[in-house]
Amino acid sequence: MPRPSRLSILLLTGLAGCMVGPNYHRPSAPTPTAYKEGQGWTPAIPSDAADRRDWWTVFGDPILDNLEARVEVSNQTLAAAEAAYREAHALVAQDRAALFPVVTANGSVNVSGGGGARNATTTVGNGGTGGTGGTGGTGTTTTTTTSSTQTVFQASLGATWAPDIWGAVRRNINSAKASAQASAALVANARLSAQTELAADYVSLRELDEQKRILDGTVTAYGRTLTITQNKYAAGNVGRSDVLTARTQLESAQAQDTDLAQQRARMEHAIAILTGQPPAALTLPPAPWTLRLPAIPATIPSALLQRRPDIANTERAAQAASELIGVQVAAYYPSLDLTGQAGFAAPNLGQLFNLSNLFWSLGAQAAETIFDAGARHAKVQQARAAYDQAVANYRQTVLTAFGQVEDNLAAQRVYAVEETQLLRAADDAATNVVITRNEYEAGTVDFTTVATAQVTALQSHNALVQMQANRLTTAVSLIEALGGGWTTAALPKD
Repeated sequence: MPRPSRLSILLLTGLAGCMVGPNYHRPSAPTPTAYKEGQGWTPAIPSDAADRRDWWTVFGDPILDNLEARVEVSNQTLAAAEAAYREAHALVAQDRAALFPVVTANGSVNVSGGGGARNATTTVGNGGTGGTGGTGGTGTTTTTTTSSTQTVFQASLGATWAPDIWGAVRRNINSAKASAQASAALVANARLSAQTELAADYVSLRELDEQKRILDGTVTAYGRTLTITQNKYAAGNVGRSDVLTARTQLESAQAQDTDLAQQRARMEHAIAILTGQPPAALTLPPAPWTLRLPAIPATIPSALLQRRPDIANTERAAQAASELIGVQVAAYYPSLDLTGQAGFAAPNLGQLFNLSNLFWSLGAQAAETIFDAGARHAKVQQARAAYDQAVANYRQTVLTAFGQVEDNLAAQRVYAVEETQLLRAADDAATNVVITRNEYEAGTVDFTTVATAQVTALQSHNALVQMQANRLTTAVSLIEALGGGWTTAALPKD
């Protein structure tokens, strides 16, 4: 029985789907069994939680809902990330095409000629007289030289194919797929970042509206105090310094009130840009403080690995790097190129496709690098180092993610206690202002006591509003840290 040729062995190996290099397995990551700061973190039902794509609706503000909807279609940073994903996805199709032969069609007509001679001789003669001894005839000989031309029509199909014997092409395809998925995760991360930044800016905008409401009331109260002081000064009961102090306090509050307009304008401009609009196109009128603090469900730490798009991005990048190791390892093995051509050639266009004018050819070429001074080894080592770097980036992203969740859990717990304390302080400060103002009118305390009480009340109320805003922005940050309802199931499969 004849032994199979080396070429047939190579072809059979390719058909068997051999792929050299390491197969990818998800790298291990440092994952705690429970959150350190999650004590007392009460699970909530899904309808109350930010466990869905439109997570911002849990804050109960229709204006915020409308603004968030614009981010998806108008934010230019998100549009750029989406275009980068489409570019990466196109590379998958480009790499997949390398699995198949390249077929080309050719048609040609060639006319050739030369100065070669084709001789023709012609003799013309006169007949002699008849009879015995008649005279012989005479004649003339002419030689003519003509040039020749040749026309050949040809139509053919050609094919070249490099079988993916060692899996280098398939490894490239797998790497491109993983890179496209990493790019898709970046799109999700860009979307989540824009959405959470918008929500935080909106909270800041409404915080400024609430601070202005408080300052407007404070300016009115300071005006009443100034009137009382002026009346007491006119009656000779207080000195002019009390009037100047009361007026200074009023004017300072008015200046603070005016400054809020600049801060609010910046927030409004930032929101416009996040929604893909020029600042001049968006106006958000002042509105009452209606944002509600949502309940955010507890999740087990291991679930975070499937919910964070930035973690998915680095994990997919690790697979992309792993597959490229196999691409470099494949360079150690022989390569095979197959070629074929078939067509028709004829001197007459009408007879071109006659079977008798058929021609064909087949060819195969195998090659293997014998010596490259360690270049292939260096490329394999480079690919392995790139994979190790990608794994380290993945693990660091996981650690950072758990840190962000823990930070926001701790902030939520602390801020809840602090808000209660500030609420009591603001109530006490407001009561103290009423008491000291009445006592000042009665002449039992000086104006310094009133001024101090009023400043304390303003600071207490501003601190309370700031704390309420902090709790809301911390909720936004916690939702972002938990992935904003996104999961790896949303990654494209192809």
